[in-house]
Parts: sequence; C-alpha cells; structure tokens
Amino acid sequence: MNALIDQNLPTAAELDALLRSALQPTQLEVIDESAQHAGHSGANDAGYGTHFRVRIASPLFAGKPRVARHRLVYDAAHDLMARGLHALAIEVL
Repeated sequence: MNALIDQNLPTAAELDALLRSALQPTQLEVIDESAQHAGHSGANDAGYGTHFRVRIASPLFAGKPRVARHRLVYDAAHDLMARGLHALAIEVL
C-alpha cells in the first residue's frame, strides 16, 4: 500500500475525536491494533490504521442492550469505515 493511500486511512486520534463528539464518553480508550494484523491491507506502524479496539463508557448507553450500544459506536465511526476502517473491537465498560 502506498503512502498516499495510507494517509487516507483513519487514525486513533480521529476515531477518539469522533467518539467523544458523538457519545460524550465518561471513559474512552482507542487502541490502534493495525500492526498486529500483518498481511492485512493497512497493517503498518505509520500512524494510520484499519484495526482498532475501543473501550468506552457513555451515559448514552444507559438502559440500552449491548447491540444498541455497539450500534451507537458503529454509527459514530461510519465515516472512518468508508475511509478504510476494517475492524472495530468494542468493549463497553
């Protein structure tokens, strides 16, 4: 993958900002796990990624089942998925 394409991939900071804006979390940790997926498109250590893990708590999750909580996270990350976010592991705290 060339650098131009890599630079269009999302960053952990972008995902963090989107989730903070959309979900007003009380706890949030975004981890770029892209380098752990050698052989997959986007696996690199350039700061741009395709595989992320999110640990999040939000008052917007109150009373919602797990699937609905995950849907809120996926909805907030939608634009990054269109840019190459391939895998998003979600841990609701």
